[in-house]
Amino acid sequence: MSWAVIGAIGLGGALGAILRFKIRDFSQWLLGEQFLYGTLIANVVGCFVAGFLISYWQHAQVSMTLKEGIMIGFLGALTTFSTFSLETMYLLQQQVWLKAGMNILGNLVLCMLFVFVGAWLGGRMSS
Repeated sequence: MSWAVIGAIGLGGALGAILRFKIRDFSQWLLGEQFLYGTLIANVVGCFVAGFLISYWQHAQVSMTLKEGIMIGFLGALTTFSTFSLETMYLLQQQVWLKAGMNILGNLVLCMLFVFVGAWLGGRMSS
């Protein structure tokens, strides 16, 4: 792996992590702290972008460095499966069953849906 790829992944990761942090803050300000909206929003947006780019890039000339910087670095840091898992564990430990279930279903169902929607849209736009 070249230093350019490592640098792209590092830069993408830093930007993705900062965006995830800002999404969390903005969602708490906008929607309140009753539910873990920030993680859900970051995961759904990240899954949509991942699906879109995977389809769109099939017909586009994009460097591997840029692809890995975005997919591994930026989207890897933006989407927060580890955070989702920890937050769900905390909800389960607090015996907040409905919120835990909503968190699991929301993240899994919406993220899968948005990966497919993103892939469909990316495929249509690249043709």
